[in-house]
Amino acid sequence: MNSPQPPTIQIAVDCADPHPLARFWAAALHYELEDHHDQIEQLLAAGAITTDDTIEIGGRRAFAVAAACRHAQGSGPRLLFQHVPEATRSEVRVKNPLHLDLHHLEGDEFREAEVARLIELGATRLWDGQQGPQRWVTMADPEGNEFCVA
Repeated sequence: MNSPQPPTIQIAVDCADPHPLARFWAAALHYELEDHHDQIEQLLAAGAITTDDTIEIGGRRAFAVAAACRHAQGSGPRLLFQHVPEATRSEVRVKNPLHLDLHHLEGDEFREAEVARLIELGATRLWDGQQGPQRWVTMADPEGNEFCVA
């Protein structure tokens, strides 16, 4: 019997407002926002969803409670941002059980420039860390989800 193919990975992020968070992470990771307009139009025409299931952003239909971004060549995991009704990190301070590390090999100067770029996108610098020669900056995205830039 042949071994099964390993699964692809999608990272799902529960959040209060999926569309701005998807835009932030698409810009942070140099990913592309997914455009579901044509799919949504087909689902509306088929009666599978209603306009209440959608919103309009920039003249294009989007799913009201979800947004996604992905690497243009498919080499990184897809990120799915989904609205949840319960409190999120932006409303309740809790420790992340899982976070993303953005590794850059260019060194300290590049890391500082990247941190500045992410702050301009809406991130917050939380603290600097070091373990031996490894240095990183812990940050929070616009909804308070922690991530590190190394």
